[in-house]
Amino acid sequence: MRRSTLVSAIALAFATASLSAVAAVPAAKHSVEQTTITQLPRSVRPTHYDVAVTPHADKLAFDGKVAIKVDVLESTSSITLNALGMSFSEATLTPAGGKALTAKVAVDEEKQTATFSFDKPLAKGSYTLAMTYTGKIGTQANGLFAIDYDTKAGKKRALYTQFENSDARRFIPSWDEPNYKATFNLTATVPADQMAVSNMPVAKKSDAGNGLVTVQFQPSPKMSTYLLFFGLGDFDRATAMAGKTEVGVVTQKGLLSQASFALDSAKTILAEYNDYFGTPYPLPKLDNIASPGRSQFFGAMENWGAIYTFEYVLLLDPTISTQADKQNVFSVQAHEMAHQWFGDLVTMRWWDDLWLNEGFASWMEARTTEKLHPEWNTKLEQVDVREGAMGRDAIATTHPIVQHVETVEQASQAFDAITYSKGQAVIGMLEGYVGSDAWRDGVRLYMKQHAYGNTVSDDLWRAIETASKKPITDVAHDFTLQPGIPLIKVDSATCAGGKTTLQLSQGEFTRDRPDKKPLSWRVPVIAQALGGAPARTLVTGGKATLEVPGCGAVVVNAGQSGYYRTLYGAEQFAALKDSFAKLPPIDQLGMLGDTWALGMAGLRPSSDFLDLVQATPKDADPQIWGDIAGDLSGLDGYYEGDAARQAAFRKFAIAKLGPAFIRVGWEPKEGEAYPVKILRTQLIGTLGNLGDPSVLKEARRRFDAQDKDPKAMPPALRRTILGVVARNADAATWDRLHAMAKAEKTPLVKDQLYTLLSISRDKALAQKALDLALTDEPGATNSAGMISAVSMQHPELAFDFAVAHKAEVDKKVDSSASSRYYPQLASRSLDSAMVGKVKAYAEKYLAEGSRRDADTAVANIEYRIKVKNERMPAIDAWLKQHGG
Repeated sequence: MRRSTLVSAIALAFATASLSAVAAVPAAKHSVEQTTITQLPRSVRPTHYDVAVTPHADKLAFDGKVAIKVDVLESTSSITLNALGMSFSEATLTPAGGKALTAKVAVDEEKQTATFSFDKPLAKGSYTLAMTYTGKIGTQANGLFAIDYDTKAGKKRALYTQFENSDARRFIPSWDEPNYKATFNLTATVPADQMAVSNMPVAKKSDAGNGLVTVQFQPSPKMSTYLLFFGLGDFDRATAMAGKTEVGVVTQKGLLSQASFALDSAKTILAEYNDYFGTPYPLPKLDNIASPGRSQFFGAMENWGAIYTFEYVLLLDPTISTQADKQNVFSVQAHEMAHQWFGDLVTMRWWDDLWLNEGFASWMEARTTEKLHPEWNTKLEQVDVREGAMGRDAIATTHPIVQHVETVEQASQAFDAITYSKGQAVIGMLEGYVGSDAWRDGVRLYMKQHAYGNTVSDDLWRAIETASKKPITDVAHDFTLQPGIPLIKVDSATCAGGKTTLQLSQGEFTRDRPDKKPLSWRVPVIAQALGGAPARTLVTGGKATLEVPGCGAVVVNAGQSGYYRTLYGAEQFAALKDSFAKLPPIDQLGMLGDTWALGMAGLRPSSDFLDLVQATPKDADPQIWGDIAGDLSGLDGYYEGDAARQAAFRKFAIAKLGPAFIRVGWEPKEGEAYPVKILRTQLIGTLGNLGDPSVLKEARRRFDAQDKDPKAMPPALRRTILGVVARNADAATWDRLHAMAKAEKTPLVKDQLYTLLSISRDKALAQKALDLALTDEPGATNSAGMISAVSMQHPELAFDFAVAHKAEVDKKVDSSASSRYYPQLASRSLDSAMVGKVKAYAEKYLAEGSRRDADTAVANIEYRIKVKNERMPAIDAWLKQHGG
């Protein structure tokens, strides 16, 4: 699954950086064996499901029948499975070769179960449990749900399913846990003029009368319930062969051309993965289904053979799509297709090891994008991924990668930056430790050993060790079974005989526990002197000595593959600052990230970051300037409410970014690099956010000229220009944007326009956006995103509004995201009163074991207030000293 953000890319482009963390979970002990958790009795196990459904899209309901082949492993008088939102009219249990037994059905909505009881205990053996039931079709992305969308021909409704992590139970009474794998036969009775899609190809169709047709799909492979998929609507489908596999894209009618890049990408990615994993993709087809709308929980889902993806991360609309969109389409494809092996073919035993799915898919996505599209230069993005993970991992409310999950709500909260981004970063570090070929061989062995089965993390480590002949488990345990970030301190650097001897020690980097006793890690460290060869060591027991060829400035964590912070002494930092322009771009990014974090945590002067900004050469890699723009925008956010100080900072920031934008310009140049195209939109957005008069004027000119001059807002800049205008809108401009949104018939464009209405600086206009979000006008899946977008600029307003209208807002948020949605609205606040409000919300509405994101929001607010009060004065002093 590709996690979604709580705000759209539009809002993110104009919002300041938000640092967050996750709630406290005790560090796991270093154990090799893990117990499989189950919320269901272990006495019965399913082996096969025959499912037949008849959806009634107009009534938002469906009829279902299921016959489940089960093995009774222990004598029992009842069978309990998962079911939610269902009503049962009939249930029978038939022994192999015997007569059917009538079951009494008891439904427990709170536990999300249905129990089938019998007059006498059941003997061990094989049975068929058959049920007739009805279920509900929702309007948010949980279970079977409906998406309503506009077309030029009028309103349309399509149906899709989303089951991860625990929502197959809304569609089929089932053993809805990843360890209960089974095969599935799905049959659906649907309108004859619509297309039905599932994991497997259609086996046959038959006329059902009254304009209906019964569609039977081929049997699925053995898989977990959360991977089953069903879709229905006015669809088009295009296909291409990739080896023996039919690769397809499914869109709403008329949009296949916008999915052509996705289809071509899927072919190349599948060939790469068949080779890398050493186990060919096992299903006959692999579709990617594009859906209008959006979710507060996810952007795409890896259903085996039928990946579900929202249009905004799959389609490329020629009127609005950018180079960044194109790269995102590819990376999302690479992520979800990696899941076809890591997650679908081999599945974690329980949600504790979710990172085996998500961390690996994220790492594979980055590796594959870099390999197949080197012209995009995405290697530098690994630093941003690491920074995203460390932003969460540095606060007391963090948790280990392998985490303890007991409830459905806790499983939903496991989809976070630790699981995805830290998992990805740690895999990258471990691959570097054993070598890329040995790592690949270990992955191939893991796939062969566990195909169609379930695993825990140690199964992967054993396979890697077998293939590489290099011990890795202890290092892997250090980084996956305990939380936090190692801090590698450069205690001294001495040059003699053409070598630099480093004395290193290991602490722990935190943002909110300066006196914490550090945990211990075995840390793979790579160091390199400028122009010299890299040297490697494993910091063990808290200390290490490393000889590095060459003298002069030495980068620790050279190449930035390590998951740790580096703290240099004043002399070493000065040497690196003076040589900053000569460092490889990835190390420049790494130094900027470390320096920012260390400064904000009080371990170095916060102004060190501005020293590196000053040292950045004008011709630095575009991605360096893109990151600097984001960080300067983040600093600007801490000055909200203090106009004089903010004006002084903005004068410096605009002066620093202005020359970079002049080199890039408003118009693309022939043959310019792809990262330059992305930098152009980043700089326009940031300079507009900083109030650069020339950028604001030109953005407004182009906006006003769009009706007469089609070139005024080219597709690559349209969203960015609209964002600058919307952020700085007056009432008349807001009304104009609102009219555009209401008139728009393309869902992808319409959704973006409603988000734009929610990013205004003007509090009165932000309130109008909030009021609009609770109407039916924006569409059921846009409303929650609009409130989130308001929170980026007005967190207190958005949080108070959402809580005051909680009953209405709850209907607009998919249940998987509900426990994190409200607290995250407040997380960017600088108002100490919000701490009490978030705590009160958590105590009233969240179970005690499901307050991770509420605790995180509180920690985030407290950290931001601390930065504003204790770190920003040093920024002010630096600006005065340097004429800012």
